[in-house]
Amino acid sequence: MGSAVETEGVVVTVTIYHNPSCGTSRNTLATIRASGVEPEVIEYLKEPPSRARLVELVTAMGVPVRALLREKGTPYAELGLADPKWSDDELIDMMLAHPILINRPIVVTPKGAALCRPSEKVLDLLDNPPAKT
Repeated sequence: MGSAVETEGVVVTVTIYHNPSCGTSRNTLATIRASGVEPEVIEYLKEPPSRARLVELVTAMGVPVRALLREKGTPYAELGLADPKWSDDELIDMMLAHPILINRPIVVTPKGAALCRPSEKVLDLLDNPPAKT
C-alpha cells in the first residue's frame, strides 16, 4: 500500500491520485477533506506513478488492468487499446507512456484502494466519512 506521510506531526494515511481538471476527482478530494483528513495529493499527470506502483495499485484494487483504462479524452481509440491483443504489461506500458489513460481518482487508505467513480465510492475508504448531503 501507500506509505504514510508526516505533515506537521500528523501522519497522513490517505493518498489520492488526482487530476484537478476532473470534476469527479475534485469531488472525491473535497469528500476526503470533509472527513477531516488532508490527503497526500498526487497529480499523476505531473508525477506519474512508477511501473511498480501502478501494478501495486491495480493489485490493491483487485481489478483487471483494463478496468483502469480511461477512454474519454485520451488516445485510447487512436492507440487501438480496445483490441484484446494487448497484454496487461503492454497496457501498463501504455498508461506509463500516456498517464492520461489512467482513470481517476484512485484513493488509497488503510481500508483499501479504489477507483472512486462515482466519487461516493470514497466513503467506504474513510474512517470518518462525512454525512451524505
